[in-house]
Amino acid sequence: MDDTEKKQPKTEPGAPDSAEALQDQLRDLLKQANMAFASEPPHAPHPPPGTPPAAAEDDETRKTLDKIRAFHSTPREVREHLDRFVIGQGEAKKVLSVAVCDHFNHVRQCLDDPAVLDSDYIKQNVILLGPTGVGKTYLMRCLSRLIGVPFVKADATKFSETGYVGCDAEDVVRDLVKAANGNTDLARYGIVYIDEIDKIASQTTAGTRDVSGRGVQINLLKLMEDTDVNLFSQSDLIGQMQAMMEMQKGRPPGKRTLNTRHILFIVSGAFDSLPDIIRRRVGNTAIGFNAHKGEHAEADFLRLVQTPDFIAYGFEPEFIGRLPVRVVCDPLNVDDLEAILTTSEGSILKQYKSDFRGYGIEFSLSREAIREIAERATAEKTGARGLMTILERLFREFKYELPSTSIVSFEVTTDTLANPRQALNRLLKQGYSLHMENLKAELDRFSEGFAQEHGLTLVFDSEAVSAMLDVSIGTGKSIPELCSEKFADIQHGLKLIARNTNQTSFIITRAVVETPDKELSRWIVESYPRHA
Repeated sequence: MDDTEKKQPKTEPGAPDSAEALQDQLRDLLKQANMAFASEPPHAPHPPPGTPPAAAEDDETRKTLDKIRAFHSTPREVREHLDRFVIGQGEAKKVLSVAVCDHFNHVRQCLDDPAVLDSDYIKQNVILLGPTGVGKTYLMRCLSRLIGVPFVKADATKFSETGYVGCDAEDVVRDLVKAANGNTDLARYGIVYIDEIDKIASQTTAGTRDVSGRGVQINLLKLMEDTDVNLFSQSDLIGQMQAMMEMQKGRPPGKRTLNTRHILFIVSGAFDSLPDIIRRRVGNTAIGFNAHKGEHAEADFLRLVQTPDFIAYGFEPEFIGRLPVRVVCDPLNVDDLEAILTTSEGSILKQYKSDFRGYGIEFSLSREAIREIAERATAEKTGARGLMTILERLFREFKYELPSTSIVSFEVTTDTLANPRQALNRLLKQGYSLHMENLKAELDRFSEGFAQEHGLTLVFDSEAVSAMLDVSIGTGKSIPELCSEKFADIQHGLKLIARNTNQTSFIITRAVVETPDKELSRWIVESYPRHA
């Protein structure tokens, strides 16, 4: 069976199998649209041909263009913005800052002089290399908040070769148009960020087709250079229907293609095995490598990467040639992770404080605890993501227990990290007096409900209240849950005692809380009259 027979057409569930079926479906959709137009109120007629876009759309476009023209930040100022959020990665910040500022300068030139659009322009497409969790994606996320041009992020693993089920590489350009609210004049100046680019390295084996490798690279390299992308894919029924609806409303049809000449592409990937390829090429005798063994050794080798190394990794020469700017992100050490916790404006620790603040609870961390969290996160070997792993493990029980108590503040120390559950129990006991009032109120509500239902009164003495608090802390169960569990069906025994003694009020002691069945049995025996 040849490759043509192996290909599966890129279709979506319910999509037509032929051009004729596609036309029939579009006719049906258009008929429904006409019915919808016919039902519109008479005071809202269709605008005549040539009517300009809605004023709101014009205002949005104008604001975006004004923001682009007003962007006069220098690379150093962009770098300073990134420093507020991303710790380390100085070289990557410099490269991205220069790339973004150069892109804005070029966009302004195109806006001021449309003739520049048709001139030759060599883009500084960027490839970021580095292990997971070092901030590659976060760098781009922070940049996207700063820039005014349309920006989209995509994952290279979702693309498949044209003709196979999945997303085309061209879909990322269509997403860019959506990010520009359909304005193609803005979208052509956008920035596309593609993560996990190392996952599309070609790994063709005998007898199989690499639908996520070489074919995707070829499609992407066309986009990164200069090509016209059809904005309405064959399977995009909604887009084609919207175009017909616009024509029915009398509006001029929008552009059907978008040229990618002026779109900046930035890609990133971990490239886990690439250092091994470089190591075999340069050997271990390279200057400085014997002195840099450890967590930074991989990054040191990556800095020596050359185009043949990428080709050996599985990339097409033409593809990697479209990415002339290459920068390596360093692994994060303990000091970096500690700085992320204490100085970064995007610290995960701030998110946890905000979560607890939502319950009216504040917490602080000792300096030693912060250092130990950073050390434990480093051992996870997932970069900054390791901080989330450690903090979730630390605060899991605290988040569950504390919102139901009267505790409003606590401190995290190294002892807390050593045994979070034990530290939480100590905290709950320290808040005994604060919790006692709530506890007594819950026990009183249980007693009132018990009396209304059974005509019997339960009175919890101070020792019983203390015992219920201990059990609640130890088991993590609420007071209503404990009462239902410990005093289930107790009314039967108490009613028997009431018939024998006319007693309707019963004192609940610590002994009753700890062994309710045993104490109830004793009460029943004692309720019977003793015969001489």
